[in-house]
Amino acid sequence: MTTLVPTSEEDPALSVVRFTSELSWSDAGPEVAEQQVSRLCVEAQECMVMNRWLDLTSLMLTSADIVFSNSKVSEKDLECTFTVICNLVTKSESPDEELEMAKLICSKIIQQPKDKPVLRLKILFNLYNLLDNAHCRFYVYMKALDLAMSSKLTQYVIPSCKKIDSFLKEWNLEVQDQRELYLNVANALKDSKNSEKDSFKFLTKYLATFSGEDAYKMGEAKDEAARIIIEFVKEPDMFQCDLLDMPAVAQLEKDAKYALAYQLLKIFLTQRLDAYLEFQAANSALLKSYGLVHEDCIAKMRMISLVDLASHESGRIPYTLIKDTLRIDDDEVELWVVKALTSKLIDCKMDQMNQVVLVSSCTERVFGQQQWQVLRTKLGTWRDNIANVINTIQANKITEDGSQAVQGLMIR
Repeated sequence: MTTLVPTSEEDPALSVVRFTSELSWSDAGPEVAEQQVSRLCVEAQECMVMNRWLDLTSLMLTSADIVFSNSKVSEKDLECTFTVICNLVTKSESPDEELEMAKLICSKIIQQPKDKPVLRLKILFNLYNLLDNAHCRFYVYMKALDLAMSSKLTQYVIPSCKKIDSFLKEWNLEVQDQRELYLNVANALKDSKNSEKDSFKFLTKYLATFSGEDAYKMGEAKDEAARIIIEFVKEPDMFQCDLLDMPAVAQLEKDAKYALAYQLLKIFLTQRLDAYLEFQAANSALLKSYGLVHEDCIAKMRMISLVDLASHESGRIPYTLIKDTLRIDDDEVELWVVKALTSKLIDCKMDQMNQVVLVSSCTERVFGQQQWQVLRTKLGTWRDNIANVINTIQANKITEDGSQAVQGLMIR
């Protein structure tokens, strides 16, 4: 955060008013310029005396465009000018006035996003750090996100996106504001290199806020619900999600525009390769319009189908079944098993002698009621086995103690 250090007897705010007004009236001639500069300085002094900080902010921002566009003004002077302007928010004692001041400053900063965008972002984050009011901070952060996206500088906001959960605790946002935040963060991360999964995570959080909404409100999320389906299908190493259980996504099942997108999601989360190939044959143009590459979808569905076999074949999968399900040649079976192993989708051993894969565990594509029931059954079996082991140990201990007692009597 930039710290304001006065270096002269004149108030920094008054110095900025003098500096910007001199720039603004420099072409009007000395007499006119001197008169206007004097008028503006007097007006600024009146605002300060009467604690009219919002009016002073508005006055100081009037000539801000000149400061940005004037080639004679260095970036250092420009930053100092806005540091003084932003510092005015610390003088306000009213949260409403503080918010209005922040809005005025933000509106001026984001007007020309492609002109000195890095400096503009720096000014917005400086303003953010000067604010005490949580809602004001949220407002400024959202404007910084918008500026970063419009100027293609999202790399400067990505570090802050990792702190969103702590920000939410501080900001205490209403649901609508949470939605706006999650969606903006998802969009900011979308085109950033190596941030696709983070974007998916925030888009998922956005959609999760629509649980229990009426049909009209839920309709707002249709486009983003379809978008997240396509992003899931496109992501080559994403095999697991809870999208099917989300009301915002489930509404697409009977939607005229996106019903096929929902059907595609069900295939990737509950079915195997043959179902995808049948769907693709009937909807190849649609898949292309979504930007999906058929070969990539086949590769992902092969991995998914192999995992599905692992979870349904009682721990033993014959090579021939893998070959037929994945529609591959005999010599490719072990290659796909190794791919699933290295992706940590299954934990298994290959019995080459008997041509079977012995599975010890696998990743579930979805974790719904059925998976909870399976887990409950496994835990029950584990508990019973542990109980049997404990009973056996106790029985052996009693027998051993009895034998030792008898031996003791015989020694006497």
